Amino acid sequence: MVTTPDAQARDDAEDLEEITVTGSRIQRDDLIGSSPITQIQAEEIEFQGAVRVEDMLRSYPQVFASQSAGQSNSSTGTATVDLRSLGTERTLVLVNGRRLPAGSPLQGGIAPDINQIPGALIKQVEILTGGASATYGSDAVAGVVNFLLMDDFEGIRLDVQYSQYNHDNDNRRWQEIVTKAGYPVASGYETDGEISEFSLVAGFGTPNGRGNLTTYATYREINPVFQDARDYSSCALSRDLNECRGSSTIPQGRFTNFKREKDKLFDYMVEGDQFVNRDGTTYNHNPVNYFQRPDERYTFGAFAHYDVNERAEAYAEFMYMNDRSTAQIAPSGNFFHTDELNCGHPFLSEQQFEAICGSQNLTLDDTQVVYIGRRNVEGGNRMHELRHASYRGVLGLRGDLSDLWRYDAFVQYAKVEMRNIYRNDLSISRIRRALDAVRKDPDDPNSEIVCRASLADTDGTVEDPDCVPWNIFETGAVTPEMVKYLAKPLQARGTTEQIVASAFIAGDLDEHDIRFPLADNAVSIVLGGEYRKEILDFNPDEGFRTGDGSGQGGATNPVSGSYDVAEFFAEASIPLIEGETYAEELLLDAAYRYSDYDYDETTHTYAFRLGWQVDSNVRIRSSYQRAVRGPNVQEFFLPERFTLFEIGGDPCAGEITDGKTELGYTLEQCKLSGVTEAQWGKIEHSPAAQYNALQGGNPDLSPEVAKTWSIGIVFTPEAVDGLSLMADYYNIQIEQGIRFPDPEEVIRQCLAGNLPLCERINRGRNGDLWIGSDIETSGHVVSHKSNLPGEEVEGLDVVVDYAVDIGVWGDLSFNNVLSYINSWDLQELEGAPTKSCAGNWTCGPPIPDLQNRLRATWSSPWNVTASLMWRHINRVDGDGGSLVDLQKMNYLDLAVTWQVTEDAKIRFGANNLLDKSPPVAGNPAGPSRLGNGNVFPGTYDALGRYLFMGASMEF
Repeated sequence: MVTTPDAQARDDAEDLEEITVTGSRIQRDDLIGSSPITQIQAEEIEFQGAVRVEDMLRSYPQVFASQSAGQSNSSTGTATVDLRSLGTERTLVLVNGRRLPAGSPLQGGIAPDINQIPGALIKQVEILTGGASATYGSDAVAGVVNFLLMDDFEGIRLDVQYSQYNHDNDNRRWQEIVTKAGYPVASGYETDGEISEFSLVAGFGTPNGRGNLTTYATYREINPVFQDARDYSSCALSRDLNECRGSSTIPQGRFTNFKREKDKLFDYMVEGDQFVNRDGTTYNHNPVNYFQRPDERYTFGAFAHYDVNERAEAYAEFMYMNDRSTAQIAPSGNFFHTDELNCGHPFLSEQQFEAICGSQNLTLDDTQVVYIGRRNVEGGNRMHELRHASYRGVLGLRGDLSDLWRYDAFVQYAKVEMRNIYRNDLSISRIRRALDAVRKDPDDPNSEIVCRASLADTDGTVEDPDCVPWNIFETGAVTPEMVKYLAKPLQARGTTEQIVASAFIAGDLDEHDIRFPLADNAVSIVLGGEYRKEILDFNPDEGFRTGDGSGQGGATNPVSGSYDVAEFFAEASIPLIEGETYAEELLLDAAYRYSDYDYDETTHTYAFRLGWQVDSNVRIRSSYQRAVRGPNVQEFFLPERFTLFEIGGDPCAGEITDGKTELGYTLEQCKLSGVTEAQWGKIEHSPAAQYNALQGGNPDLSPEVAKTWSIGIVFTPEAVDGLSLMADYYNIQIEQGIRFPDPEEVIRQCLAGNLPLCERINRGRNGDLWIGSDIETSGHVVSHKSNLPGEEVEGLDVVVDYAVDIGVWGDLSFNNVLSYINSWDLQELEGAPTKSCAGNWTCGPPIPDLQNRLRATWSSPWNVTASLMWRHINRVDGDGGSLVDLQKMNYLDLAVTWQVTEDAKIRFGANNLLDKSPPVAGNPAGPSRLGNGNVFPGTYDALGRYLFMGASMEF
């Protein structure tokens, strides 16, 4: 179940003693606080049948798309959480109030990996939105997700679950488009994506009742789903959703000069031993891509505590995870890494020589400009094996110093080890050598064809004696020996480490009689300090470092760095008024944290929260918080490398009509971005809608600062038993936010006359921004980490709980969580206009401006509980041009649990009961927007109906 803290407090007030709620270290005698917190009970995981914690969280309106099992291209192999769509780095993830380490040393993987969290041990999840840096330190800009795990279990509990996806491929529109393109298309019912999970929890209390040891072990296996298993992902759809597109790196080979000289154009592919016009032929890369990555995960660990004496309790936590996942995408190839071809190439037929050389008055001794895009379908798909092993240990001591004062001190060490193996990629250097073929005896036209690199030069040096010529000039001529020579596996290893030492004392000042005149209770305070060190080390092999992997988009360089921070923090809870008319309680909470980073930065964060209990029916709360996030190791030290970004098209590419490009830009505007008159009208769009961005870290980054305001009301009317309503308005403003500037926005602002931004645009020899992966010669947009001018999010959260007794039929309960984003504004670049991101996907992944989640649960008197949930995601607009509108979605989820005996329970259910297909976005829904298969798996149910069945038994 999901409850507001206030609703739970009213129901359980008689049972509660002193507790600590996420967002403060001060203990209270109830759950009523001054910050909006959503609490998720363990029962909710059963109702959703979630074996991946990220799947359970993403059904909540405050949680937006992030890294998940639905990512393949550009996947880090981790699962992350993003509150308010402000970025995973700005969401702090805690376990029992203590940090998780960085998830992976890979770019994009720095956020905590919630794969580390065993779902079987979750007893509650608390989501606090808004800044909490004053309490927890850096990263808590958007909010905190705190997983509270069981640490006092006794007995043995075994739990098993099996689940799978089911979808009816019956959309005629997509099927007709794919069939028209000549590709096979998914049709009829498809059942796939099976997931199995087993967990064992064992707990033992000490004979004297002073301690407990809770241990766990889990195993999870996820089967893959391919994109050819759904009709809407059977091909890469164009941005207008009217045709199949794809990559122009094709199995037949593309041989072109990219319109470099308008009167000498050619664009061929191979048919037999002939060059024929390509006529727009592209390669459909979707079918072999994973829609759901296969994954295998083991976890085990233990939680222990023991009362040493009446003043001291020792506690310890140990968690281990080993996760192996594979991201698969289409085969590698020569992605236009070569741009010259000898006219006397021995594999060229007479017709081929005439087509590219003879017809242009070139001889066998000449060289022609020929860009080659050739897909290595003979070598198999690219497979990115991602392995992560994490270790986390905590040792601590807590207890009471006196009747009024308590303490807590702990040390924590966490480490994540990553091994990254990239299979079936090709070596750029070997491609170039293999295509530079000659006759072994230049005077004998029938002598063996060999690589020039395998022959001795004038000094007697042989560059590569193992080189095998690559015959891509004749259909079916590529041999296993050719592929074996070209293939080059890539490997990388890395670690992230975290060291935390923290201690605080807390108590109230009753013995000093420090209280306000109208308050009964004294002021409570917390004083403490913390030291944290973050270490990252990433070591790719030579192939990665030199950028020799053809499908890597450029070099992947090593990263090694660390930082540490020493902090002092304080909190105070100040009762101002108690027991008065219209002021049963007026409570002021304040927090402050001073942070001293080793890179010569000091920051100050603070928070003020006011809670006003008007009477037993109404509580009003408000808060103001200043949160600060210091740059992490990757943001400082990430080396430069090419990545890909998706846009509908290059504004300066395509045909010219009435002096303007297809997207409405003139030659004068395009000249600002580096287009020459000779290139004007000859620049091609990327067929795959993917363009090069040069990204990297920035050692001159400053901490980002967020200011959060909120005001809300909690209404629990005594006249309506079981009803609770919570409504909170929030406003989050971020200054100097650390992001990669959007390369598309860099281009658009340059064309609008922002000349300093034009210096970041480097066009290739053909005026393009996508051909090749050489930083020196290939077109690209520079997009290093930067402190951006500003971001602001404003909205309203409403939570309603209602429970009613229906007599002999049991109980009914309702929980509704609504999140409305009034505005989500982003100014990415100095001098650029502010972009409105709410309700559209022009700023990246979709940001629906309204999401709602309603669960109705019937608890019958026959030990059977049935629950029906309605999820609503509002319509998301495109840009009226290259980005289409995404329709609103309504999902129904059904779950039933049956307590068969006191110790045995079974459960089953179906999410997306009506098998709704996701909104289709087409080609622009690529990895840079967390898209996959023409859709957005992190926002919508991408695979159709989800069926699950599970059982648990306790001994």
